[in-house]
Amino acid sequence: GGNTLLAHEVGAGKPFEMVAAAMEGKRLGLCNKSMFAVPNHIIDQIAADFLRLYPSANILVAQKKDFKMRNRKKFCAKIATGDYDAVIIGHSQLEKIPISQERQERLLQEQLWEVIEGIEEVSRSRGERFTIKQHERTKKRLEARLEKVREGKGRDDVVTFEQLGVDRLFVDEAHNYKNLFVYTKMRNVAGLSTTEAQKSNDLFLKCRYMDKLTGGKGVIFATGTPVSNSMTEL
Repeated sequence: GGNTLLAHEVGAGKPFEMVAAAMEGKRLGLCNKSMFAVPNHIIDQIAADFLRLYPSANILVAQKKDFKMRNRKKFCAKIATGDYDAVIIGHSQLEKIPISQERQERLLQEQLWEVIEGIEEVSRSRGERFTIKQHERTKKRLEARLEKVREGKGRDDVVTFEQLGVDRLFVDEAHNYKNLFVYTKMRNVAGLSTTEAQKSNDLFLKCRYMDKLTGGKGVIFATGTPVSNSMTEL
């Protein structure tokens, strides 16, 4: 199917489900190299579950030392060049593998155009001054981020997420990434976040890349608490 959310209750066995989906996907030729991003403290537990189900699986498990500055490049090169059934890394380690600057720039530019279009639309329909001001603030923030990305171009020579050869991304405890900035032309929507967490935005960029690569079939989120406060979390 397409991108999937496994929203079963806690203890229903989401790790086994993800492991089986990755291995069956590979057996059927639906994917080649899966990446599991899990909370740092359960990396070993997920690896043990993997080998319990598939004892002969060829998996690469990240250790703390692998993401120290001096080892990171070597570890990412290992992911890129190895023929692994799956790579298991922690949430904070996923964040340290950057998306290419060209892609960051392009996606920010698309978001910026969307906001500019929204401002024009609200102005045309003589919308509330407050709404226009909100959109103007969003526009300024996006422009500042775009500038920052452009300034950092070509700064460090690292392996990017796109070069890893990963074509399926499993994100366990995905509710850790829900506070993403939501842009909408609708007014008076409860729970809309106008600020965003850097890690949520980083995952958003990676998911957009996976969508392009797999035609919207490469991302699986798993969480026992998909919505806890507001519908915008969906």
